[in-house]
Amino acid sequence: MSRLFGRPLAALTVVAVLGLAGCTGQTPDPGSVGTADASASAAETSAAQTPSADASASTVPTAAAPTFVAGGTAAQNLPFFAQVVSGVWSGPDQAKGRAYIDALTAAGFDKAAMQVTADQSTIGNPAESIEFSVRSGDECLVGQVGPSIGNPVTSVLPGLSSGGCLIGQTRTIDW
Repeated sequence: MSRLFGRPLAALTVVAVLGLAGCTGQTPDPGSVGTADASASAAETSAAQTPSADASASTVPTAAAPTFVAGGTAAQNLPFFAQVVSGVWSGPDQAKGRAYIDALTAAGFDKAAMQVTADQSTIGNPAESIEFSVRSGDECLVGQVGPSIGNPVTSVLPGLSSGGCLIGQTRTIDW
């Protein structure tokens, strides 16, 4: 598959999976396959933690910040993965794959289980989107960011039979 079609196809696959999940008529488990819009999640968390003028601080439950679950499933670690991705996205290295890999490694994810796509196209232009992943058992935590995406998208997807998570050419993580 050419690089020209690989990334859009990967993005389309994520959209298709999410679209089909919405057709079941059931409410999905919040920890199951899905996306986490980092800004919406942060807004919801902030809203949940902000007491109203009428309520006392002791009666308003506070949501705990997501944490890394060592040995946990991809679904268990999706909220934390999304939080780390959001943190990088809000910084100066929004479209730098290495920044995401470094942040995820510092957060406790296994660097040896990660993949990342190139920051530039084959002709040297900045990539319109980059993808990165962490393999967790038979599943993958997958993130996609870039100017053509808008806010970061994170998802749990099935792992590939090849052992990886991303389709197409990825770059070597040799740092």
